[in-house]
Amino acid sequence: MDTLSHGLYGGVAVGRGSKKQYAFAFFMGIAPDILVFGPFIMLGLLGLIDASPMAGRPDASHIPQYVYRMYDITHSLFVYAGIFATLWFIGKWKLARLSLGWPLHILVDIPTHSSEFFPTPFLWPLSDFHVHGVPWSTPWIFIPNVILLIALHLWWFLSRKKNTS
Repeated sequence: MDTLSHGLYGGVAVGRGSKKQYAFAFFMGIAPDILVFGPFIMLGLLGLIDASPMAGRPDASHIPQYVYRMYDITHSLFVYAGIFATLWFIGKWKLARLSLGWPLHILVDIPTHSSEFFPTPFLWPLSDFHVHGVPWSTPWIFIPNVILLIALHLWWFLSRKKNTS
């Protein structure tokens, strides 16, 4: 799934309490991708690495190994479980709940990433098993995704407006 959609799903699924909660849940929804690709893109924009492979879908051989390792870490349900347990254990229950956009990101990625380009290693480090899914850029995935996001946010907006009237 594209990064923006992950944030929008995270926000509407778990951050509906306030603008701050929505923003945090949105961030947690995009965190698995931002933590991986953000530094790589920034280094390219700063001219510290060759940015030419980043135009369009880059050739996998041009992507540094650390990007793949970070992807394994941020897209693992076991790693997220450790984050959630830590937040819960230290008494940050609200943050733990709002962080649920992160595993939602992983669960949505499982069927929407193919084996050919960043398959989702949701069982890492215990297993490298992944699902050969249908890429999110496929029109019959992408268009319903956009329609669903619009419908969910419209429903949420209208239900909030109705409750405040």
